[in-house]
Amino acid sequence: MEDDDFDEDLANISLPSAPKVSKPNPTTVPSEWFDDTFAVEHTSSAEAAPQNTLEFPKPPITIKQPEKKLLGPSGIAPVIGSSKSKTPNPRCVLVNPKQRLNPALRHVHNVPMEFCDSIIPDFVVGRTSCILYLSLKYHALNPDYIFNRLRILGKQYELRVLLVVVDTPDPTNALLNLTMVCLTAELTLMLAWSDIEAGTIIENYKLLENKPPDAIMERLDSDTHNRVVSALTGIKSINKTDATTLLQHFGSLVKIVNASEEQLSSVAGLGPKKAKRLYKVFNEPFLVEEQE
Repeated sequence: MEDDDFDEDLANISLPSAPKVSKPNPTTVPSEWFDDTFAVEHTSSAEAAPQNTLEFPKPPITIKQPEKKLLGPSGIAPVIGSSKSKTPNPRCVLVNPKQRLNPALRHVHNVPMEFCDSIIPDFVVGRTSCILYLSLKYHALNPDYIFNRLRILGKQYELRVLLVVVDTPDPTNALLNLTMVCLTAELTLMLAWSDIEAGTIIENYKLLENKPPDAIMERLDSDTHNRVVSALTGIKSINKTDATTLLQHFGSLVKIVNASEEQLSSVAGLGPKKAKRLYKVFNEPFLVEEQE
């Protein structure tokens, strides 16, 4: 075959065209097929690069407030909480919420306390005992306050205590009036001259709730000599030395009571003034007859 014929045949052969490869369009191709770099390089400046990040909904941020523990104002005796929706704890002093800022509560150290919305008195210190709290300064400004409280309290509780804080310079007239109120309303009057004393009285009523009556009674000395000395020193100006000297001189209380004024004055160290007062105590009647 000649060269011219070969060139002509080669020119008549049609080769298949190469397939057209199209550049992937970032706007139509799913973003997970390529990374962020590819998308940035192959997008036009007019088109924004697709974001290949998954945004998960952020949970709401809640800051947990610290639980407010109702601690006792003293920081020692805990206030267990409010008994609005539960049965009051019988071990606690139940406190009316109106007394939440009472300074006396800072000095209640030995018993727990609990604020209770359902009680009428200021403090409930036992199953059948309660306390009403009153300041003389407040009483001077609101003299009808205690009467209104007693009207609402009615005949509830067997032991009803009126705890009065004496915080005025001249409390005589106010205490006389409150004494009459206590006698009429069958209240036990307790006086405190400071917030510390008031707090101590409140906690002692709770501590002695289940104690027998003799727990608060005076302890009598079993020794007869000491009991006689204690009785004699109850007389004004007679001290323990005088009482002991009298017992040594006469030997018994009966002989001291029956002694004359001259016999009493002859006791060494007693003196005529003490002898006269002692004789007067033993011989004058306790009740003075009214003169017609």
